[in-house]
Amino acid sequence: MIPYNATETDDAESIVPIANYGLIALNFVVFFIELAVGISGGENALSSFVQRYALVPCEYTAHCSIEAGTPYPLWITLFTSMFMHGGWAHILGNMLYLYVFGNHVERSMGHMAYVAFYLLCGLGANALEIATAVDSSLPGLGASGAIAGVLGGYLVLYPNSRIGTLIGIGFLYFPARIYAWAFIVFWFLLQLVNGIGSLGADAASGGGVAYWAHVGGFLTGVVLVRLFAQPARVQNLGVLRAQPA
Repeated sequence: MIPYNATETDDAESIVPIANYGLIALNFVVFFIELAVGISGGENALSSFVQRYALVPCEYTAHCSIEAGTPYPLWITLFTSMFMHGGWAHILGNMLYLYVFGNHVERSMGHMAYVAFYLLCGLGANALEIATAVDSSLPGLGASGAIAGVLGGYLVLYPNSRIGTLIGIGFLYFPARIYAWAFIVFWFLLQLVNGIGSLGADAASGGGVAYWAHVGGFLTGVVLVRLFAQPARVQNLGVLRAQPA
């Protein structure tokens, strides 16, 4: 399923989600830096760059040595890893989800509170990834853990809103409007099932997808969203107008 928009009120449209747009822009800037490193230094230089600035679980559990050139203190990579991506499909998919869901979550909180919420969700994602992959030297990177927290927050605040979604059947995609609770709960269960299936297995066997980071970010968002959301904003955004599929 590919989301492309979420319903909103006319009042919401007057609140420009500049923080979310800024996060999307920053993700692209870091991705372009990665591309530049690869172009100028080749595959080895890019691999070394990723190993230094992505999240390497075993470095945090002292089950492996820290890569030379890794930022000091090590916790800096908890943040740098949130803005790195492994390819065009990775970043475009993540930024689409962030755009669809993040705009509304920001409008429910305000700009600075949303940035804090986003980063905390990313930290929650990284924490569970480290806890479930203590021996892994596979670098973890991407905004998906933080974005999972945004989905969790959206689920709590606007479960009955409708998500414009493209549903794939073979090579064909059909538009549909799906309740947010159904879309997000299905997405979360998929991450949870795949995460359980990956326990005790080589991370590479899962295609390098950090399912437990998604679970950790999502649960962090569900738990923290009420601390950041402003009830008046949520109430205004909660009256959703119907949109055609």
